[in-house]
Amino acid sequence: MPLPQPDLAILRKAQRGDERAFATIVRSYETPVYNYVLRLTNGDKALAEDLTQEVFLRVFQGLPKFSLRCKFTTWLFQVTKNRVLDELRARERRPSTPVNLDDAPPLEVVDQPVERVEAIDALWRSIEALPVDLKMALLLRDVVGLSYNEIADALEVTLATVKWRIFKAREDVQVALARQGITFGADAPVEEIEAV
Repeated sequence: MPLPQPDLAILRKAQRGDERAFATIVRSYETPVYNYVLRLTNGDKALAEDLTQEVFLRVFQGLPKFSLRCKFTTWLFQVTKNRVLDELRARERRPSTPVNLDDAPPLEVVDQPVERVEAIDALWRSIEALPVDLKMALLLRDVVGLSYNEIADALEVTLATVKWRIFKAREDVQVALARQGITFGADAPVEEIEAV
């Protein structure tokens, strides 16, 4: 389901510094931004929370200059992408303590058979293993629900590049899952498991 654009009147009020209008925008987009950042940071909840707050701080600061001719969601995820990439680059330069993903608590899925939970867990691990450029495109499409054109604008790449990245990401995830003997049924390719 595509991510809706904010009400134009609310957006204009927020641009003029109306904090209640901005709070409405934050409430509308905080969860999709957080979920996107959480997946890009491989499940680091504390980091995802911090980055999400920083994204909205940058949005608040940049909102007066935002052109109403552009789609807000495209700009929002462009700001998000830039902040996450800055953090990932900074982390590459800093020494870090590796965390074993097997030690992390599993994501809980209520009322699902164990096999399904294991398959979903394998799906997310396969997505986490993707290069960041492929992961960003795939998550913006299949988790956030942006159109291909919106993704191209948000990632500042061509439409052809977006299509290739999403195709390649889906292909890599399918190959990784096949290596583990996991399929989601003949009628359910990985790209249709968007709600997971």
